[in-house]
This record gives sequence, structure tokens and C-alpha cells, in this order.
Amino acid sequence: MFEYGDLATMNGGDGGPEALAPSLVVESQRGDTGAFERLYRLYVGRIYAICLRLLADPVQAEILTQDVFVRAWQKLDTFAGRGEFAGWLRRLAVNVVVEDRRAQGRWRRWFEPYRDPAEGPIEVENGSGRVRPATRAGAVAPPATEAAIDLERAIAELPPGARLAFVLHDVEGYKHREIAVLTGLAIGTIKAQLHRARRLLRKALTDPAEEVES
Repeated sequence: MFEYGDLATMNGGDGGPEALAPSLVVESQRGDTGAFERLYRLYVGRIYAICLRLLADPVQAEILTQDVFVRAWQKLDTFAGRGEFAGWLRRLAVNVVVEDRRAQGRWRRWFEPYRDPAEGPIEVENGSGRVRPATRAGAVAPPATEAAIDLERAIAELPPGARLAFVLHDVEGYKHREIAVLTGLAIGTIKAQLHRARRLLRKALTDPAEEVES
């Protein structure tokens, strides 16, 4: 069984895989299982990270990660080479998770009705796979390992609907309308859950000493 890699790999580190991917994809599309195994090794950490963030369940995330690569092998001929293979694979992972939640009958229960006065957003790097907490002054804090781990833990503890909205919009870079089409939910529901996620994350990541000072 392949290892999922360190935190940097799970967060979608830059470079490396994309230089090798085009030739490996072409070879895989020709039926070369060895080339596809190399693609698996290159991307399994990123895909597991996405599944884990969406599900907050390591066992289920591992199962669906394998499902993503099974689906990728089956649909590989649909990848036309426009854009990065990593982006195609990420979108496939999101689709697999959404379809699984629907099949398990857990979909609507993920989304509780929610309305709350607006608060400012938490800072993130859209679409990169990295998340960075905002400081009290509004500047983005350095992406230190401890801070990244704290944020990953806080994301995992979000209510399911809020977690899904946050990961898709603020981490993976999907637009509100794209998420609505993907999930079949109203844009207003997506925005409400996204706001809920940001509020809860800010609360979870705020140092109690800072609250007393302010």
C-alpha cells in the first residue's frame, strides 16, 4: 500500500508532479498500467487530503481515494490535455465524494438551515490546496506547520455542510454557482454555510488571550 505523504504533499505542494504528468497520462491512456501507477504515486496524497477535508473521516477518505483512482482509470480517455491533470483529478475527487454522500442518504442532513449576521472572511489561498489563517489585524499569518495543523483540525471539526462549502470555495477555488450546480443546493444555502464555516474557524483559531486584550 502506498503512503499518503507528508503534510506539504497533502496540501498540494508546487512543482514536481506536473512536469511528469503529461507523458504519464499519454502512456496511461494507451493502457500502460505502470504509467498509471506512477500517476497514482504522484497524486494520491493530494487526493486523500481533499477527501479527508471534505469528510473528516480517515477511513472513508481512504476508501473514496481509491474510488477516485478507479474512476480516473475508467475515464482517462476523457482527459483531453486542456489544463492540468491535477485539476481534472481534483474535480473528479469532489464528484466522487458528492456522489457518495448522496448514495449514502446523508446529503440533505449535512446542511442545516443557517442565518447569521455577516462577519469578515478568513484569509485563504484560493485553489492552491493551502489554507492560511488571518491574524487579528487582518494580515495573513505565516503558514507555519503548527498553524497549518491547527487549521486542518479546525476544518475537520466544522459541521458537515459548513465544511463542504468552505473546502470547495475557499480551499479548492470553486465559485458559488459552481458549487450550487455540483451539489444541487441553492446559492443562498452555499453562502450561508460558507459564512458559518468562516465564523466557526475564526472562533476556533482565535487565541483567548487576544480576545481578552481586544
